Amino acid sequence: MTCAGTNDAKDAVDAREDIAREEARRHALGASVATVAAASILASATPVEAITENQMLFLEAWRAVDKAYVDKTFNGVNWFRLRETELKNGDLDDTDETYASIRAMLKRLDDPFTQFLEPEKYSSVTERTMKADVSGVGIEMGFGDDKSVVVVAPTPGGPSAEAGVAAKDRIMAVDSAPTAGKSLYEIADELSGPQGSKVTLTIDRDGKKRDIDVKRRRYTVVPVTSTTCDVAGDKKIGYVKLSAFNQVSGAKTKEALKALKADGVDSFVLDLRDNVGGLFPGALEIARALMNEGTIVYIADSNGERDVFEADRTALDADTPLRVLVNKGTASASEVLSGALQDNRRAVILGEQTFGKGLIQTLVPLSDGSAVSVTVAQYRTPNGTDINKIGITPDEPLPKDASGADVVPSNAADFCAYARESPDIFL
Repeated sequence: MTCAGTNDAKDAVDAREDIAREEARRHALGASVATVAAASILASATPVEAITENQMLFLEAWRAVDKAYVDKTFNGVNWFRLRETELKNGDLDDTDETYASIRAMLKRLDDPFTQFLEPEKYSSVTERTMKADVSGVGIEMGFGDDKSVVVVAPTPGGPSAEAGVAAKDRIMAVDSAPTAGKSLYEIADELSGPQGSKVTLTIDRDGKKRDIDVKRRRYTVVPVTSTTCDVAGDKKIGYVKLSAFNQVSGAKTKEALKALKADGVDSFVLDLRDNVGGLFPGALEIARALMNEGTIVYIADSNGERDVFEADRTALDADTPLRVLVNKGTASASEVLSGALQDNRRAVILGEQTFGKGLIQTLVPLSDGSAVSVTVAQYRTPNGTDINKIGITPDEPLPKDASGADVVPSNAADFCAYARESPDIFL
């Protein structure tokens, strides 16, 4: 069980030091002023009035946002004045009141991905993030424009996918408890439970509500599968299904590409449908395996570009024709990879508009074991497209049935059978 924002917290690890250094320079003056202000408070206070542990915890959370938040206008909030007001007049007498004050402060940003995590929730998130062998319902979540909880995609082969949960379903309730107003971490906790137990999701699909029972169980995420499809005219299509970006995705994808290339394939098909993302470095590694030069992605804040990631002339194959399959469950790191291959004219993108999850979060631990999830940047494609809430527009659609569903299979054996019937789509 993962949730959007959690995976992207991992995505931001490699960029985090650069972000921190840049923000340190940008806020050098502000930091000096803050230090002087804090010193003044301490100097003027009597021992009884000295700054408390709860005030220090609040300041830690405030500073985590001040240092790296993507929107330097802070949603129109005077961030320094908010700090001073809360320290002077806020309810910071005990831990619960301090947590409530931190939540209220973050709510002012109107960003559902910037959230406060109590110690037990932070511990739970760090324990389950990116495990290959996991137990749960197998679902990735995000927020819609109306801040309702939206399924980015169910994990292929996981219990939610088998139960019939689909990308873009809105989760209205978990075991009859409404999801409105809750963080993704709170909903993740509600979806968690003993292996073998059942949880009921009330979903809204195209305006129609229905209940779906999902049985929690252990399942294995297989990030990469591949095969060679022999089609008419003595042609070969190399099919690679990439289901997730975890610690081994880049290496496994390159192994698959090498094997297919050695098999003499005439084209590659990289299937990113229902791939909700994961570890950002995996997208970079695969892009560099498929293109020798060009920009892969920009990481930018509201003030403009922060970092640029480029191809490095180490491609395994920069020439064999490439088709990339996407759908509305293609998100985050998958959109980074799709956008890089499309904008550099390395691949033809087939399918439907992708999800549009282009924000990067990082988890900042606080001194008492709690943490703040902070939106620190956003992805932009080489042509400057902001992925968030927009996604990647395909070059061509895939064939659909009468109900509008994609008819191209997403497992190796069935894909080859389909490709033998319609090879021209993939060559």
